[in-house]
Amino acid sequence: MFDMSWGEVMLIGGVALIVIGPKDLPKALRTVGQITTKLRRMAGEFQMQFNEAIREAELDEVRREVDGIRNTVKGAGTGFNPVQTIRDEIKGAVEARGPKPDETPAPGALAAATAQLKAAEAEAPLPERGRYDVPRPEDMKPEMLAQTPPEPPLPVPGSVDDPYGTPEPLPAQPKAGVRPEADR
Repeated sequence: MFDMSWGEVMLIGGVALIVIGPKDLPKALRTVGQITTKLRRMAGEFQMQFNEAIREAELDEVRREVDGIRNTVKGAGTGFNPVQTIRDEIKGAVEARGPKPDETPAPGALAAATAQLKAAEAEAPLPERGRYDVPRPEDMKPEMLAQTPPEPPLPVPGSVDDPYGTPEPLPAQPKAGVRPEADR
């Protein structure tokens, strides 16, 4: 604490022994020990109070921040309506896609667009299809048939080309109610 060496402590002890005397030295050392204990206790209490004041100051700061967030949320809560916001966005998107009230489509524009669609449909008619059918070869153009690769032949089970190899026979299952011969 005071950064004293053993030599200095011995010197102080020798001086105390000469000045105080051997008879009163134990009482003096006890008094010095009690005063030291009281000083340490007071220093510890001061440090605890100081740390508590710092914690309270930090808590007050945190409380102020939390109160500020609460006030922000309360103020924003009344002005934010997610359903209304979504409705406004959808309404704006629909209005932006449609014709503007002051603009009118050119006469005959709808008829011209319909005629273009019909002409495109006449050039490439769709084949009639079932629910899960693929295009039939007779409905396909010759260029499309040339582009489709031929399907590879399926491997013969048990042959060298079979990726699964030869299947192993299943073990014989005992009949219900009949015990195996080893158990009899």
